[in-house]
Amino acid sequence: MISLIRYTAGGFAGICRAGGRHLKVLSAGLKSFEIPPDYSDVVLPERPKLKFLDKVPKLKTPKKEGKRLRDIQGPAKAANAFTTGQYAIVAMGGGFIHHGHTEMIRLTINRSMDPRTTFARWRINTPYKPITRKGLGQRMGGGKGAIDHYVTPVRYGRFIVEVGGSVEFGEVELTLTKVAKKLPFPAKVVSRESLAAMHREQAERELDNQNPWTFKRIVRGNMLGIRKVLSPCEINNDGRFTGKFHLPWRV
Repeated sequence: MISLIRYTAGGFAGICRAGGRHLKVLSAGLKSFEIPPDYSDVVLPERPKLKFLDKVPKLKTPKKEGKRLRDIQGPAKAANAFTTGQYAIVAMGGGFIHHGHTEMIRLTINRSMDPRTTFARWRINTPYKPITRKGLGQRMGGGKGAIDHYVTPVRYGRFIVEVGGSVEFGEVELTLTKVAKKLPFPAKVVSRESLAAMHREQAERELDNQNPWTFKRIVRGNMLGIRKVLSPCEINNDGRFTGKFHLPWRV
Protein backbone atom coordinates (compact mmCIF):
# COMPACT_ATOMS: atom_id res chain seq x y z
CA MET A 1 0.00 0.00 0.00
CA ILE A 2 1.38 3.39 -1.04
CA SER A 3 1.05 6.24 1.41
CA LEU A 4 1.02 9.89 0.26
CA ILE A 5 2.23 12.68 2.58
CA ARG A 6 2.20 16.39 1.69
CA TYR A 7 4.15 19.07 3.53
CA THR A 8 3.56 22.78 2.94
CA ALA A 9 5.34 25.61 4.74
CA GLY A 10 5.53 29.14 3.39
CA GLY A 11 5.82 28.38 -0.34
CA PHE A 12 7.60 25.04 0.08
CA ALA A 13 5.77 21.86 -0.87
CA GLY A 14 7.00 18.30 -0.81
CA ILE A 15 5.38 15.06 -1.97
CA CYS A 16 6.90 11.83 -0.72
CA ARG A 17 5.88 8.29 -1.58
CA ALA A 18 6.59 5.14 0.41
CA GLY A 19 10.06 3.80 -0.03
CA GLY A 20 11.57 7.17 -0.95
CA ARG A 21 11.75 6.32 -4.63
CA HIS A 22 9.52 9.21 -5.75
CA LEU A 23 10.19 12.67 -4.40
CA LYS A 24 8.92 15.96 -5.87
CA VAL A 25 9.92 19.26 -4.33
CA LEU A 26 8.45 22.62 -5.40
CA SER A 27 10.12 25.72 -4.02
CA ALA A 28 9.25 29.38 -4.50
CA GLY A 29 11.82 31.48 -6.31
CA LEU A 30 12.49 35.11 -7.07
CA LYS A 31 10.86 36.72 -10.11
CA SER A 32 12.25 39.83 -11.74
CA PHE A 33 9.94 42.37 -13.36
CA GLU A 34 10.78 44.81 -16.12
CA ILE A 35 11.20 48.45 -15.25
CA PRO A 36 8.05 50.36 -16.28
CA PRO A 37 8.57 52.89 -19.08
CA ASP A 38 8.97 56.58 -18.32
CA TYR A 39 6.16 58.79 -19.62
CA SER A 40 7.35 62.06 -18.08
CA ASP A 41 7.96 63.63 -21.51
CA VAL A 42 4.46 62.80 -22.86
CA VAL A 43 2.28 65.88 -23.41
CA LEU A 44 -1.45 65.36 -23.97
CA PRO A 45 -3.21 67.66 -26.44
CA GLU A 46 -6.20 69.77 -25.45
CA ARG A 47 -8.59 67.47 -27.29
CA PRO A 48 -7.21 63.93 -26.93
CA LYS A 49 -10.11 62.11 -28.61
CA LEU A 50 -10.64 61.57 -32.32
CA LYS A 51 -12.63 64.33 -33.98
CA PHE A 52 -15.60 63.83 -36.27
CA LEU A 53 -14.76 63.60 -39.98
CA ASP A 54 -17.23 65.12 -42.44
CA LYS A 55 -19.19 62.76 -44.62
CA VAL A 56 -19.11 65.13 -47.61
CA PRO A 57 -16.26 67.55 -48.42
CA LYS A 58 -17.00 71.26 -48.38
CA LEU A 59 -16.96 71.99 -52.12
CA LYS A 60 -18.97 74.60 -53.98
CA THR A 61 -19.22 72.56 -57.17
CA PRO A 62 -18.44 68.84 -56.66
CA LYS A 63 -16.95 67.20 -59.74
CA LYS A 64 -17.16 63.59 -60.86
CA GLU A 65 -14.01 61.63 -61.57
CA GLY A 66 -12.94 58.15 -62.52
CA LYS A 67 -11.88 55.37 -60.20
CA ARG A 68 -8.15 56.01 -60.64
CA LEU A 69 -7.00 52.74 -59.12
CA ARG A 70 -3.46 54.09 -59.08
CA ASP A 71 -4.51 56.00 -55.93
CA ILE A 72 -4.35 52.74 -53.94
CA GLN A 73 -1.42 51.08 -55.73
CA GLY A 74 2.13 51.00 -54.45
CA PRO A 75 3.57 52.23 -51.14
CA ALA A 76 2.35 55.32 -49.29
CA LYS A 77 4.51 58.42 -49.67
CA ALA A 78 2.94 60.34 -46.77
CA ALA A 79 1.85 59.52 -43.20
CA ASN A 80 4.06 56.43 -43.12
CA ALA A 81 6.04 57.25 -39.95
CA PHE A 82 5.29 58.07 -36.32
CA THR A 83 4.95 61.68 -35.16
CA THR A 84 3.88 62.00 -31.51
CA GLY A 85 2.27 58.64 -30.69
CA GLN A 86 3.73 55.25 -29.85
CA TYR A 87 1.18 52.88 -31.46
CA ALA A 88 -0.75 52.93 -34.72
CA ILE A 89 -2.84 50.99 -37.21
CA VAL A 90 -0.94 50.53 -40.49
CA ALA A 91 -2.52 49.51 -43.79
CA MET A 92 -0.91 46.37 -45.26
CA GLY A 93 -2.70 46.80 -48.60
CA GLY A 94 -4.59 49.33 -50.67
CA GLY A 95 -8.26 50.20 -50.36
CA PHE A 96 -10.90 52.88 -49.84
CA ILE A 97 -12.27 54.13 -46.51
CA HIS A 98 -15.74 55.68 -46.43
CA HIS A 99 -17.71 57.51 -43.75
CA GLY A 100 -18.97 54.31 -42.11
CA HIS A 101 -15.42 53.14 -41.46
CA THR A 102 -14.32 56.48 -39.98
CA GLU A 103 -17.29 56.51 -37.62
CA MET A 104 -16.58 52.93 -36.56
CA ILE A 105 -12.96 53.84 -35.80
CA ARG A 106 -13.88 57.02 -33.93
CA LEU A 107 -16.58 55.45 -31.73
CA THR A 108 -14.61 52.29 -30.93
CA ILE A 109 -11.45 54.12 -29.87
CA ASN A 110 -13.10 57.04 -28.08
CA ARG A 111 -15.29 54.75 -25.97
CA SER A 112 -12.42 52.58 -24.77
CA MET A 113 -9.69 55.17 -24.20
CA ASP A 114 -9.06 57.23 -21.06
CA PRO A 115 -8.63 60.89 -22.11
CA ARG A 116 -6.61 61.59 -18.95
CA THR A 117 -3.77 59.29 -20.02
CA THR A 118 -4.31 58.54 -23.74
CA PHE A 119 -4.73 60.52 -26.93
CA ALA A 120 -5.51 59.55 -30.52
CA ARG A 121 -5.21 61.42 -33.79
CA TRP A 122 -6.16 60.80 -37.40
CA ARG A 123 -3.50 60.16 -40.03
CA ILE A 124 -5.91 60.06 -42.98
CA ASN A 125 -7.79 62.85 -44.72
CA THR A 126 -11.51 63.49 -44.71
CA PRO A 127 -13.27 61.52 -47.50
CA TYR A 128 -12.77 63.55 -50.68
CA LYS A 129 -12.87 61.17 -53.64
CA PRO A 130 -16.37 60.93 -55.22
CA ILE A 131 -17.85 57.54 -56.07
CA THR A 132 -20.72 57.54 -58.56
CA ARG A 133 -23.51 54.99 -58.80
CA LYS A 134 -26.63 54.49 -60.90
CA GLY A 135 -29.98 53.44 -59.50
CA LEU A 136 -31.42 49.95 -59.96
CA GLY A 137 -33.32 49.25 -63.16
CA GLN A 138 -31.61 51.89 -65.30
CA ARG A 139 -30.58 51.09 -68.84
CA MET A 140 -26.98 51.16 -69.97
CA GLY A 141 -25.64 54.45 -71.28
CA GLY A 142 -26.87 57.88 -70.38
CA GLY A 143 -23.54 59.14 -69.08
CA LYS A 144 -21.90 58.84 -65.71
CA GLY A 145 -24.15 58.36 -62.70
CA ALA A 146 -24.70 60.73 -59.80
CA ILE A 147 -22.29 60.98 -56.86
CA ASP A 148 -23.29 58.44 -54.23
CA HIS A 149 -20.64 58.91 -51.50
CA TYR A 150 -17.04 59.96 -50.90
CA VAL A 151 -14.04 57.84 -49.90
CA THR A 152 -10.42 58.25 -48.85
CA PRO A 153 -7.82 56.25 -50.85
CA VAL A 154 -5.26 54.40 -48.71
CA ARG A 155 -2.00 52.81 -49.84
CA TYR A 156 0.28 50.22 -48.27
CA GLY A 157 2.15 51.55 -45.24
CA ARG A 158 -0.26 54.40 -44.54
CA PHE A 159 -1.09 55.13 -40.91
CA ILE A 160 -4.82 55.19 -40.23
CA VAL A 161 -4.86 56.18 -36.55
CA GLU A 162 -2.03 57.02 -34.17
CA VAL A 163 -2.37 56.49 -30.41
CA GLY A 164 -0.08 57.67 -27.66
CA GLY A 165 0.13 58.81 -24.05
CA SER A 166 0.97 57.21 -20.72
CA VAL A 167 -0.17 53.74 -21.79
CA GLU A 168 1.57 50.50 -22.66
CA PHE A 169 1.04 48.46 -25.80
CA GLY A 170 -1.02 45.79 -24.05
CA GLU A 171 -3.60 48.35 -22.92
CA VAL A 172 -4.49 49.50 -26.45
CA GLU A 173 -3.66 46.42 -28.51
CA LEU A 174 -7.07 44.76 -28.09
CA THR A 175 -9.02 47.88 -29.14
CA LEU A 176 -6.79 48.64 -32.12
CA THR A 177 -6.89 45.02 -33.27
CA LYS A 178 -10.68 45.07 -33.15
CA VAL A 179 -10.66 48.15 -35.40
CA ALA A 180 -8.05 46.73 -37.80
CA LYS A 181 -10.14 43.60 -38.45
CA LYS A 182 -13.13 45.68 -39.60
CA LEU A 183 -11.27 47.70 -42.23
CA PRO A 184 -11.83 46.87 -45.94
CA PHE A 185 -8.13 46.04 -46.45
CA PRO A 186 -5.54 44.10 -44.41
CA ALA A 187 -4.22 46.20 -41.52
CA LYS A 188 -1.83 45.63 -38.63
CA VAL A 189 -1.35 47.12 -35.17
CA VAL A 190 2.26 48.21 -34.65
CA SER A 191 4.39 50.07 -32.15
CA ARG A 192 7.55 52.04 -32.78
CA GLU A 193 9.68 49.00 -31.98
CA SER A 194 7.68 46.50 -34.06
CA LEU A 195 7.59 48.84 -37.07
CA ALA A 196 11.36 49.29 -36.94
CA ALA A 197 11.77 45.51 -36.66
CA MET A 198 9.52 44.98 -39.68
CA HIS A 199 11.62 47.36 -41.80
CA ARG A 200 14.79 45.74 -40.52
CA GLU A 201 13.53 42.27 -41.45
CA GLN A 202 12.72 43.41 -44.99
CA ALA A 203 16.20 44.94 -45.39
CA GLU A 204 17.86 41.75 -44.07
CA ARG A 205 15.80 39.62 -46.47
CA GLU A 206 17.08 41.64 -49.41
CA LEU A 207 20.65 41.55 -48.09
CA ASP A 208 20.70 37.79 -47.43
CA ASN A 209 19.17 36.83 -50.77
CA GLN A 210 21.28 34.09 -52.42
CA ASN A 211 19.45 33.99 -55.74
CA PRO A 212 21.19 36.24 -58.30
CA TRP A 213 18.15 36.21 -60.61
CA THR A 214 16.08 38.77 -58.79
CA PHE A 215 12.90 40.35 -60.14
CA LYS A 216 14.73 43.64 -60.49
CA ARG A 217 17.49 42.16 -62.65
CA ILE A 218 15.05 40.24 -64.86
CA VAL A 219 12.85 43.27 -65.50
CA ARG A 220 15.72 45.67 -66.17
CA GLY A 221 17.19 43.19 -68.65
CA ASN A 222 13.74 42.71 -70.23
CA MET A 223 14.28 38.95 -70.39
CA LEU A 224 11.80 37.20 -72.71
CA GLY A 225 10.14 40.59 -73.24
CA ILE A 226 8.58 40.58 -69.77
CA ARG A 227 8.21 44.36 -69.59
CA LYS A 228 5.30 44.37 -72.04
CA VAL A 229 3.10 42.36 -69.63
CA LEU A 230 3.98 44.32 -66.47
CA SER A 231 2.30 47.47 -65.21
CA PRO A 232 4.27 50.65 -64.42
CA CYS A 233 3.56 50.07 -60.71
CA GLU A 234 5.25 46.65 -60.80
CA ILE A 235 8.24 47.99 -62.76
CA ASN A 236 8.81 51.02 -60.53
CA ASN A 237 8.50 49.05 -57.28
CA ASP A 238 10.53 46.00 -58.42
CA GLY A 239 7.51 43.68 -58.29
CA ARG A 240 6.83 44.16 -54.56
CA PHE A 241 3.32 45.38 -55.37
CA THR A 242 0.73 43.81 -57.65
CA GLY A 243 -2.21 46.14 -57.94
CA LYS A 244 -3.31 47.02 -54.42
CA PHE A 245 -1.62 43.93 -52.89
CA HIS A 246 1.80 43.87 -51.22
CA LEU A 247 4.19 40.93 -51.75
CA PRO A 248 6.58 40.96 -48.75
CA TRP A 249 8.57 37.91 -49.93
CA ARG A 250 9.56 39.55 -53.23
CA VAL A 251 13.14 40.92 -53.20
